Amino acid sequence: MKIVGVAACTVGIAHTYIAQEKLENAAKKAGYEMHIETQGTIGIENELTPEQIKEADFVILAIDVKISGRERFEGNEGKRIIQVPTEIAIKSPNKLIEKGVEVVKQA
Repeated sequence: MKIVGVAACTVGIAHTYIAQEKLENAAKKAGYEMHIETQGTIGIENELTPEQIKEADFVILAIDVKISGRERFEGNEGKRIIQVPTEIAIKSPNKLIEKGVEVVKQA
């Protein structure tokens, strides 16, 4: 299972990186490949490539603010997008990834 996502909080610092770390660790633990782009006060880091987005089974947007480049995920071969506040990604990363996997398997 391949997962991509974006993390972005209102301040663009702490929660962004905590959400990224929690999601990546949860995906690794479950045996999945995950790439998380961060968007914050210092701009975009770990920018997702078109290939990563195309190959992904689903997208997690752990965001509290409007992100740039959201259209990359929209209409991208009907990718399932799960959008949650960064707080959810931080508190329940395992459940969030499980839900994404469930959604993909039901499709």
